Amino acid sequence: MPQKHLIIFSLIFTLRVFAQNSASGSSHGTISGSVVDVNGGIIPGAVVALKCQSPCNEESTVSNDTGDFHFHGLSLGISYEIGVSASGFKDWTSGAIVLTQEHSTASLVDMHLEISEPAASVTVFASREEVATEQVHLEEQQRVLGIIPNFYVVYDSKNAVPLSTRLKFQLALRASTDPITIAGVGALAGMQQAGGTPNYAEGAKGYGQRFGADTATGFSDIMIGGAVLPSLLHQDPRYFYQGTGSTRSRLRHALFSPFICRGDDGRSEINFSSLGGELASSALAETYYPSSNRGPRFVLGSFGVGTGELAVSAVLQEFLLRRLTPSARRRDYEQ
Repeated sequence: MPQKHLIIFSLIFTLRVFAQNSASGSSHGTISGSVVDVNGGIIPGAVVALKCQSPCNEESTVSNDTGDFHFHGLSLGISYEIGVSASGFKDWTSGAIVLTQEHSTASLVDMHLEISEPAASVTVFASREEVATEQVHLEEQQRVLGIIPNFYVVYDSKNAVPLSTRLKFQLALRASTDPITIAGVGALAGMQQAGGTPNYAEGAKGYGQRFGADTATGFSDIMIGGAVLPSLLHQDPRYFYQGTGSTRSRLRHALFSPFICRGDDGRSEINFSSLGGELASSALAETYYPSSNRGPRFVLGSFGVGTGELAVSAVLQEFLLRRLTPSARRRDYEQ
């Protein structure tokens, strides 16, 4: 599916960013953070003010839809403070923040705004569908480096609620139509264009054919393997992060995830949904790939590569990507 390619691309992108940052020796710094309430709820539209003593310039911004904010190009060696105000909440002010050459980036993870006036105690009973909807909403905000979609992983496995058919289709459609997913498909088509595979024409026409083929294959994979079959077979299409135990047990959990999944009843089952989605999308490609790229060998080869990519993606999820996903990292600090 498109997301597994994006996960692999994200690792390459991350290594490049780290290499550039370590070699740059920049004379400027960055302060960033996420504005949330005491329960971890995102607060968009909060006014975030950067305060400092003259001669530096004070500035302000507004937290975005995921509660995040950034101040770039800040001078080193100057004491800064961050002040936050939002309707219905008490104002919040950070301690002194001094950026240095060695620590030119500061990320605030303790910004928990309190409600301005205490509310009466209310007990709320939510249905399983409502809880699952809220969990999917949080998963749809998970992005590697704040950019690359990371929707199909559950980090709070013990409290996860099974998805309804509606939510399975919603998550699949959200992942397949995300602009970054589409950009990732375009990048994959470019790599194939450079390698001359599949055997389409050269030039712009060939790139268009490869882009269309990759879009169709990715869409059929994620819709069949992530929505249609999971709904019919009552299986959960997401990867459930283990996070604890020995390295060996976590690696085994990740590598077997394309073959073993969680059923909607919470039990482990053979992952017919993922395997069926990979096989179905490979078979459907027979209808639009060039004749020289068709046949049983192509179908089985594509199925094997796709399943292998799922295993690699799961290993990255288990050992790396949680640390690179801001919303998941923020939940770590709140626990």
